[in-house]
Amino acid sequence: MDYRLIINQGRVADRTDGALVGARKAGRALAEHLSVEASIIGEPSPSAQDGWRDALDQAADTLRGLAAEVGSALAAGRVPLMVANTCAASIATLPVAAAKYPDAVVLWIDAHGDFNTPDTTESGYLGGMALAGACGLWDTGHGGAVDPRNVLLVGARDVDAAEQALLRDAGVTILPPERATAETVLEFVAGRQVWIHVDWDVLEPGYIPAAYKIPAGLLPRQVAAIFAALPAKSIRGVELAEFEAGDPDVPEALSIELIVETFQHLPQPLALRS
Repeated sequence: MDYRLIINQGRVADRTDGALVGARKAGRALAEHLSVEASIIGEPSPSAQDGWRDALDQAADTLRGLAAEVGSALAAGRVPLMVANTCAASIATLPVAAAKYPDAVVLWIDAHGDFNTPDTTESGYLGGMALAGACGLWDTGHGGAVDPRNVLLVGARDVDAAEQALLRDAGVTILPPERATAETVLEFVAGRQVWIHVDWDVLEPGYIPAAYKIPAGLLPRQVAAIFAALPAKSIRGVELAEFEAGDPDVPEALSIELIVETFQHLPQPLALRS
């Protein structure tokens, strides 16, 4: 198997303008690293402070395009590598992955739970509802096939009280930063297939900028160690999201280099080995 690189360029609930630029720049760097051509999905449009319903409707074509591209990659026996602007893009891709690999573990590596619903959200932000939608807690219109008992939430530390109750009741396992080690992740994976999602806000601020800066996060080497511990044969898909380009406090070139270096710790699919 080898990677099919997918770069999302359609707005999916973006409330800042840097995430689409970040996805494009990080995606290009990964394309160069892997010596592959990327599939570009969507057309950029300005950010907006809209609610989840308007954002979901506005992103419908982009979400369908991402789902189709991921489905095509899986049907061809390839590993999708999606570089996305926001985690809301996974509303469409996770159900496709779960339909193909229903018993796969979803490693949701994120500072947030993203497990709100229309009834519990305080911000109205679609991204904060993405994982719950993919798990079928509310109807996104893009499927909800992920079994929440297969979800391992890694590095979460900014979770609403109502969201915490939903996570507990659904059976999601949470590893806060102090417990997010390669050993605990492997114990949960237990030899199963794995779908990896990373929001870069999982990191301690200052390494890879994200729209939401949450202190007390993981260090890049901790994410790299988790990646390196995963068996090559287990990896079925990778999603990298929420790199906010243009942050004046962090050199952009170094952040992009760190994204590529962290990705390099994942065992490469056999077709990419030299």
